[in-house]
Amino acid sequence: MNDAQLQRYSRHLLLADFGMEGQARIMASHVLVVGLGGLGCPAALYLASAGVGRLTLADVDKVEVSNLQRQILHTEARLGWAKVDSAAAALTEVNPEVQMTLLRERLEGAALCAQVAAADVILDCSDNFATRDALNAAAQLCGKPLVSGAAARFEGLVSVFDFRRAASPCYHCLFPEGADADAEARCAALGVFAPLTGVVGSLQAAEALKLLAGMGDSLHARLLRLDLLSGRIRTTSFSPDPACPVCAARRAQGDGKSKD
Repeated sequence: MNDAQLQRYSRHLLLADFGMEGQARIMASHVLVVGLGGLGCPAALYLASAGVGRLTLADVDKVEVSNLQRQILHTEARLGWAKVDSAAAALTEVNPEVQMTLLRERLEGAALCAQVAAADVILDCSDNFATRDALNAAAQLCGKPLVSGAAARFEGLVSVFDFRRAASPCYHCLFPEGADADAEARCAALGVFAPLTGVVGSLQAAEALKLLAGMGDSLHARLLRLDLLSGRIRTTSFSPDPACPVCAARRAQGDGKSKD
């Protein structure tokens, strides 16, 4: 770590549970952020400012004026830009040392698995169930930790699915298909409180940095619910669903490997 980096990250280096070792791990890490909207913007901003060595940013959408109320990396001057390009422009101004790979596409199939396999931590900042479900399955397959967030109206959710642990529950255990309405549709119909997305995205960044630095207790197998209208926050634990088809596929794959 050079002198400029020592100065930039000095407030992290002062933390007893963080220090030089934790910062070095973060600087050597690679995070995949899927979705550069209300959640992905603050999450990516804090990951970049904290010194994550490499960020892969994936989003197929372009910046629209209705995004500017909550998607803090985008500006009126960048209306019509691809969201990943707009986000990269903002993040480079914060920390030009961060390497970025920009994916202006909807990750699916083998391409999704390849990106998940290459990353140390995956952030699900998407706004639809299909993407969430696909990320969940790919993270399980690759044994990578997945940090999930959602926000609508005044209510937000954050959880961690650490698939480095053999008995980890998955997103599908918590939200079976059809049980979690798409965030995009909910926000368009019901609205979303702008600071809520900042809180949820910041919590996702915090969980990712803890996982990367190897410190603290993550939200693994716990669901954090927050309601900014009432000012209430609560956390509940959950377990793997024995009937979950995604987990069953992972167990079958594990059994197959053990027999070889």
